[in-house]
Amino acid sequence: MKKVRKKRRIWAFIIVLLLPFIIYTGLYIYAKCSPKLRVDGANGYYFYDKDEKAYDTGASENWVSLDDISDDLIKATIATEDKHFYKHQGFDFLRIIKALAVNFKSGSKLQGASTITQQYSKNLFLDFDKTWDRKIKEAFITLRLEAHYSKDEILEGYLNTINYGGIFGIENASKYYFNKKAKDLTLAEASMLAGIPKNPSSYSPLANENKAKERQKVILDSMVNNKDIKESEAKIAYNTNLVYQKGDLNNKSSNMVRYYQDAVMQELSTIKTIPTSFLETGGIKIYTNLDNTVQNSLEESSKNNMKNKNIQMSGVALDPKNGKVLALTGGMDYNKSEYNRALKSKRQVGSTIKPFLYYSALENGFTPSTTFTSEKTIFTFSGDKRYSPKNYNDKYANGPLSLAAAISYSDNIYAVKTNLFLGDNALSDILKRVGINENLSSLPSLALGAEEISMMDMISAYGTLASEGYKNKPYFISKVTDMSGNVLYEHKSNPENVLNKNTVYILNELLTTTYAKEFEDYNVPTCLSIAPKMSHKYALKSGTTQTDNLIFGYNKELVLGLWSGYDDNKEVSGEDSSNLKNVWVDTMEKSLEGKKDEMWYDVPSNVVGVAIDPISGKLADNGKKAKILYYLKGTEPTLQKTSLDDEVPAVRAE
Repeated sequence: MKKVRKKRRIWAFIIVLLLPFIIYTGLYIYAKCSPKLRVDGANGYYFYDKDEKAYDTGASENWVSLDDISDDLIKATIATEDKHFYKHQGFDFLRIIKALAVNFKSGSKLQGASTITQQYSKNLFLDFDKTWDRKIKEAFITLRLEAHYSKDEILEGYLNTINYGGIFGIENASKYYFNKKAKDLTLAEASMLAGIPKNPSSYSPLANENKAKERQKVILDSMVNNKDIKESEAKIAYNTNLVYQKGDLNNKSSNMVRYYQDAVMQELSTIKTIPTSFLETGGIKIYTNLDNTVQNSLEESSKNNMKNKNIQMSGVALDPKNGKVLALTGGMDYNKSEYNRALKSKRQVGSTIKPFLYYSALENGFTPSTTFTSEKTIFTFSGDKRYSPKNYNDKYANGPLSLAAAISYSDNIYAVKTNLFLGDNALSDILKRVGINENLSSLPSLALGAEEISMMDMISAYGTLASEGYKNKPYFISKVTDMSGNVLYEHKSNPENVLNKNTVYILNELLTTTYAKEFEDYNVPTCLSIAPKMSHKYALKSGTTQTDNLIFGYNKELVLGLWSGYDDNKEVSGEDSSNLKNVWVDTMEKSLEGKKDEMWYDVPSNVVGVAIDPISGKLADNGKKAKILYYLKGTEPTLQKTSLDDEVPAVRAE
């Protein structure tokens, strides 16, 4: 009886031991009987601009055979990524067990065990979700690849689709980094490129050459251990001074446009009608809203004006009529930083929030002539809390100041008084109306942009002003088709009228005071320095905090918002602010060059223009400088009182 039990235990142990291999064998046979996967051209992204002209393509266009790839690159890849590639059937079980043991012992994930075939199967998907459903699909595709393709064919597919720092495919990477074909790569060049896919944002030599050299050393040591090269060859390769020529991939893409493509891919991942796998489409054609004129103008203006090479910048250009994002940059140099600040970063927006405060004020009875006293002020509000904002350069009117002048000078005292007068929720309510859904505080400092908001939310809000009150959600993709032209997705705009056209017109005219010479007085308009460059009329507002510079402006044709600052929140300078303003005006002027000057808004029938004295807001006297500003009919200036100082709660001056 004991012998029978012992035999049962032995057989049970053998079955448990063999069960994974039995299951694997069964799945492999099933995969072998399944239809052969068509992977030719897979991972093919074909990008088109707003004119449906190809501006960048996926790796498929430059697909090269294994015979046209440097042997050193092939050996470097296998030695580093999967040294048992030619021995396993898709999964390296010994490597998996070893990785699990190391990770269990350390308590964190230090080692991975993906084979080249597994990594290739990931590249056949549109995104990299880490769900169990996705992992199961990837595992089965790995088996099907192994069942129907030779090892050389799998390796060829992998090398033609892998990410080399935002450049997909080895032929593209060879041209981009060294301006040569993949078959001509030297050992030094090959070992450098082979290290990038492990962590493209860290190991790209253009992003961090020190880390890339460390990774190259690991690659060369692996090749020595694998007996692919001699130690002396590895030493020579490591000490070779590499020259990165940064080829242009046939002039199809600029550096900054890769931030735009990141945004396109992020939007693509949210579209539910797109198949999750390239195997269902053979590749996809993505028709974007990219306007190369605007994108190139943004890039050129940035390079010409951003003198401080350590500062970062993000920017978004929008067509206000429909919400199409025409251009975008998430940083100054994609090679050095792939972090897309336009999409992912939230920063204090400073005075660029004020137009929305003043729209609310106009909606609640203010006019361009409404005055508050601008002077050093300590505000006392709920709970006897105190708040003492200051104006830029500590300049004050020390007397009544019109709303028009407050906008021109970006007067902080006027803004806080307005915010207190309107009440706690007035500004946050209007911000929600125009599409800013952050959980914003109702503190007085909100009127000065002390809260953090994303660039995309801000450009959407300004787009609502530029479209005369219609909110359009910004979008990058107009249409997606498969390779046969079958439409998989097409964008449908849904504009929502959220602001009053008459009030928006008055505000838009007020935002021209930021560069109007009529307002030169004890202070100067905040954007007067760039006025000589303007050949068109714009609504414009800049903003500055200790760590951020911003500027947003627009007309009927184009909205452009820019931010500059440091990722580590280092303090910005006045020169940084000036540089950003010049980027803005140069980009707008270049983008709109040659277009007829019919880009400003028609005066609504219920609005009237009146010549006023800029500072006091009163009717202009003969002989004094005057500015035409606009009012709802019946609210234009008279001799009656326009000051609201006495009606602001809990305010006292010291």
